[in-house]
Amino acid sequence: MSDKIFDKFQNSVSQLLIKHKSILDVLTKQQESITRVNRAIIKAVTSCGCIEINASKQEISDEISIEHIQDILDNHLSGQLCDHCQDIIKQEMGNHLFYLAALCNLLDLNLSDIIEKEQKKIHTLGIYNMLR
Repeated sequence: MSDKIFDKFQNSVSQLLIKHKSILDVLTKQQESITRVNRAIIKAVTSCGCIEINASKQEISDEISIEHIQDILDNHLSGQLCDHCQDIIKQEMGNHLFYLAALCNLLDLNLSDIIEKEQKKIHTLGIYNMLR
Protein backbone atom coordinates (compact mmCIF):
# COMPACT_ATOMS: atom_id res chain seq x y z
CA MET A 1 0.00 0.00 0.00
CA SER A 2 1.20 3.44 -0.84
CA ASP A 3 1.90 6.19 1.67
CA LYS A 4 -0.44 8.35 -0.39
CA ILE A 5 -3.41 6.17 0.58
CA PHE A 6 -2.72 6.66 4.28
CA ASP A 7 -2.05 10.37 3.84
CA LYS A 8 -5.23 10.83 1.82
CA PHE A 9 -7.23 8.91 4.42
CA GLN A 10 -5.73 10.93 7.28
CA ASN A 11 -6.46 14.20 5.46
CA SER A 12 -10.06 13.12 4.82
CA VAL A 13 -10.50 12.32 8.51
CA SER A 14 -9.13 15.74 9.39
CA GLN A 15 -11.74 17.41 7.19
CA LEU A 16 -14.62 15.29 8.51
CA LEU A 17 -13.88 15.39 12.23
CA ILE A 18 -16.13 18.21 13.36
CA LYS A 19 -18.27 16.99 16.24
CA HIS A 20 -15.55 15.13 18.16
CA LYS A 21 -12.65 17.58 17.95
CA SER A 22 -11.51 17.28 21.57
CA ILE A 23 -8.74 14.78 22.33
CA LEU A 24 -10.99 13.44 25.09
CA ASP A 25 -13.80 12.80 22.62
CA VAL A 26 -11.45 11.10 20.16
CA LEU A 27 -9.90 8.90 22.86
CA THR A 28 -13.28 7.72 24.07
CA LYS A 29 -14.59 7.22 20.51
CA GLN A 30 -11.48 5.20 19.64
CA GLN A 31 -12.00 3.02 22.72
CA GLU A 32 -15.64 2.58 21.77
CA SER A 33 -14.68 1.68 18.20
CA ILE A 34 -12.31 -1.14 19.23
CA THR A 35 -15.00 -2.41 21.57
CA ARG A 36 -17.38 -2.53 18.59
CA VAL A 37 -14.79 -4.49 16.56
CA ASN A 38 -14.48 -6.98 19.41
CA ARG A 39 -18.26 -7.19 19.77
CA ALA A 40 -18.74 -7.85 16.04
CA ILE A 41 -16.25 -10.72 16.20
CA ILE A 42 -17.92 -12.12 19.30
CA LYS A 43 -21.34 -11.93 17.61
CA ALA A 44 -19.91 -13.87 14.64
CA VAL A 45 -19.26 -16.63 17.17
CA THR A 46 -22.26 -16.37 19.49
CA SER A 47 -25.07 -15.15 17.23
CA CYS A 48 -24.14 -16.27 13.73
CA GLY A 49 -21.87 -19.21 14.46
CA CYS A 50 -19.87 -18.83 11.24
CA ILE A 51 -16.68 -19.03 13.31
CA GLU A 52 -15.87 -20.82 16.55
CA ILE A 53 -13.28 -20.19 19.21
CA ASN A 54 -11.77 -23.29 20.77
CA ALA A 55 -9.09 -22.06 23.14
CA SER A 56 -6.85 -23.98 25.44
CA LYS A 57 -3.38 -23.61 26.85
CA GLN A 58 -0.74 -23.83 24.17
CA GLU A 59 2.16 -26.03 25.13
CA ILE A 60 5.55 -25.02 23.78
CA SER A 61 8.35 -27.50 24.22
CA ASP A 62 11.72 -26.15 25.30
CA GLU A 63 13.19 -28.13 22.42
CA ILE A 64 11.32 -26.13 19.73
CA SER A 65 13.34 -23.40 18.05
CA ILE A 66 11.86 -19.93 17.80
CA GLU A 67 11.69 -20.33 14.02
CA HIS A 68 9.26 -23.25 14.40
CA ILE A 69 7.00 -21.89 17.15
CA GLN A 70 4.54 -20.47 14.62
CA ASP A 71 4.17 -23.94 13.12
CA ILE A 72 2.81 -25.42 16.35
CA LEU A 73 0.73 -22.55 17.76
CA ASP A 74 -3.00 -22.50 17.07
CA ASN A 75 -5.09 -19.35 16.48
CA HIS A 76 -8.03 -21.02 18.27
CA LEU A 77 -10.38 -20.23 15.37
CA SER A 78 -12.31 -22.61 13.19
CA GLY A 79 -14.75 -21.85 10.40
CA GLN A 80 -14.84 -18.83 8.14
CA LEU A 81 -16.59 -15.50 8.45
CA CYS A 82 -19.81 -15.36 6.44
CA ASP A 83 -20.29 -12.40 4.11
CA HIS A 84 -22.60 -10.63 6.57
CA CYS A 85 -20.23 -10.90 9.55
CA GLN A 86 -17.26 -10.01 7.36
CA ASP A 87 -19.02 -6.83 6.18
CA ILE A 88 -19.87 -5.77 9.73
CA ILE A 89 -16.35 -6.44 11.02
CA LYS A 90 -14.81 -4.53 8.11
CA GLN A 91 -17.14 -1.60 8.80
CA GLU A 92 -16.22 -1.56 12.49
CA MET A 93 -12.50 -1.83 11.69
CA GLY A 94 -12.89 1.09 9.29
CA ASN A 95 -14.51 3.14 12.05
CA HIS A 96 -11.62 2.24 14.33
CA LEU A 97 -9.11 3.35 11.70
CA PHE A 98 -11.02 6.62 11.39
CA TYR A 99 -10.52 7.40 15.09
CA LEU A 100 -6.90 6.23 14.99
CA ALA A 101 -6.28 8.70 12.16
CA ALA A 102 -8.17 11.38 14.10
CA LEU A 103 -5.93 10.76 17.11
CA CYS A 104 -2.87 11.05 14.87
CA ASN A 105 -4.19 14.35 13.52
CA LEU A 106 -4.76 15.82 16.97
CA LEU A 107 -1.27 14.79 18.10
CA ASP A 108 0.30 16.00 14.83
CA LEU A 109 1.50 12.49 13.94
CA ASN A 110 1.55 10.98 10.48
CA LEU A 111 -0.17 7.59 10.26
CA SER A 112 1.91 6.63 7.24
CA ASP A 113 5.14 7.34 9.15
CA ILE A 114 3.94 5.23 12.08
CA ILE A 115 3.08 2.29 9.82
CA GLU A 116 6.37 2.62 7.93
CA LYS A 117 8.38 2.64 11.18
CA GLU A 118 6.51 -0.40 12.46
CA GLN A 119 7.06 -2.20 9.13
CA LYS A 120 10.80 -1.50 9.32
CA LYS A 121 10.91 -2.82 12.88
CA ILE A 122 9.03 -5.97 11.89
CA HIS A 123 11.31 -6.48 8.91
CA THR A 124 14.46 -5.88 10.98
CA LEU A 125 13.45 -8.08 13.90
CA GLY A 126 11.86 -10.78 11.75
CA ILE A 127 10.80 -13.78 13.81
CA TYR A 128 12.13 -12.13 16.98
CA ASN A 129 9.35 -9.55 16.70
CA MET A 130 7.09 -12.24 18.19
CA LEU A 131 8.82 -11.89 21.56
CA ARG A 132 7.39 -8.48 22.34
